[in-house]
Amino acid sequence: MSELSWWIAGACVLAFAIKLSGYFVPRSVLDSALMTRVAATLTVALLASLVTMNAFTSGQELVIDARVGALAAASIALLFKAPFLVVVIAGAAAAIVLRATGLAA
Repeated sequence: MSELSWWIAGACVLAFAIKLSGYFVPRSVLDSALMTRVAATLTVALLASLVTMNAFTSGQELVIDARVGALAAASIALLFKAPFLVVVIAGAAAAIVLRATGLAA
């Protein structure tokens, strides 16, 4: 086996061990109010970081293009409490308009 294969096998074993360790956490810890709050906050933070990375980067570069306008349009639709489908359509329409008019790449 090559060196890379050993690293991949080690990562698989580590991932399995982490998942298996979850079964040993007492139920009282999982049901606590603190754990519920942390899990909810962590989910929002991870989603926000994913959106930010996808909107402002391309490979190794920081870019400002139609995705930023689409994110702004979707954010405005969310501010007005629009349904999810309307938010997605508003973002897509903003990207289409920005690219068609040449205002953004």
